[in-house]
Amino acid sequence: MKSYANVQGHPIHPALIPFPIAFLVGALLFDGGAYFWGLRAWATTGFHLLQLGVVAGFVAAVPGVLDFWKRVPPGSSGQRRAMRHGLANVFALLLFAFAVWLRRHGAVTSGSLLLELFGAMTLAYSGWLGGVLVSRNLISVDHRQANKGQWREARFTAKPGEPLVVATADELREDQMKLLIVNGRRIVLAKTARGFTAFDDRCTHRGGSLADGACVGGVVQCLWHGSQFDTATGHVKCGPARERIGVYEVRQQRGDVILVSSPE
Repeated sequence: MKSYANVQGHPIHPALIPFPIAFLVGALLFDGGAYFWGLRAWATTGFHLLQLGVVAGFVAAVPGVLDFWKRVPPGSSGQRRAMRHGLANVFALLLFAFAVWLRRHGAVTSGSLLLELFGAMTLAYSGWLGGVLVSRNLISVDHRQANKGQWREARFTAKPGEPLVVATADELREDQMKLLIVNGRRIVLAKTARGFTAFDDRCTHRGGSLADGACVGGVVQCLWHGSQFDTATGHVKCGPARERIGVYEVRQQRGDVILVSSPE
């Protein structure tokens, strides 16, 4: 799923995270040399790397938080994994920040070195989670299927039960989709050979985003584990999902696509 924080489509968060990792792991190595071999110049270098790493870590966290709130599917296994990833990063930065405080007089102590060691171990765990988010949950992956078109997203607020214009009839081509966030609920609008359909943006297997999936011939496929659903009825066409997805009535009228009944 394409990152919310990006520059010309390129995600910002993955581009920033090598800096705090390099600075903070480097600080641990320099401070270790200073502590065990009495290398005073290494202690100075380690202290500066610690400061740079903590600042760089908080800077890298900003686009990561934006991607979490704007892109990670809510209530999904990816969201739980992203939450652990973020909390581990915060905990690691706090450990390194406390090490900076202990190092405020310049000397490397056993306490500050242990904090840096535990911080580096926490970063390693967090980095592994981040890799799984990309490789398994496709967070920050802007995949390109044939005729998919650009990512489309729109937010609406309406009284529950009232009809709502959500698109124009020529906005989507066949097999293209648009994510609608209506009263906080995520709904996918898709155009098929049979016309427009609307369904919940949540795979019933692990909560993956269907708007970010592939729609072909009236069937939408979740990219996380391959579950397929009929976009008109919501029925499962192929597992591992077992439960159908919710569908909504839509109609085309005078060039507008109308969601007949807005969800609560």
